[in-house]
Amino acid sequence: MVRIDKWLWASRFYKTRSLAKKMVEQGKVKVNGQKCKPSRNIDVGNMLRIKKADLVWEVEVLGLIEKRVSAAIAQTMYLETEESMKKRESEVLLKKMEYHSTPKPDKRPTKKQRRDIKNFKSMG
Repeated sequence: MVRIDKWLWASRFYKTRSLAKKMVEQGKVKVNGQKCKPSRNIDVGNMLRIKKADLVWEVEVLGLIEKRVSAAIAQTMYLETEESMKKRESEVLLKKMEYHSTPKPDKRPTKKQRRDIKNFKSMG
């Protein structure tokens, strides 16, 4: 049995354990469809729903680890559902398309243009 905050950190879903703990407390992580506390122990076979930024992972726990390991080993500790993968990939693709469709300037603004921008922003 492993605490959920330790497992999320060790499986590389969150960069720090304190961040994993914070996300569990905020209800961003659910075990078998229910909110939980960071101290909750998880077992092999539990289904987790993990929200991170705008993306959602639905994974089944395949292995328990307490120490942070390489990404290749960490990915063997869970199995993501097919529908979760498809949904997440479509979200990423949509964000990329949105990013590439926004207009971008050809070059950086000149000193005068920066002053004008600063004055314009300070008026509002």
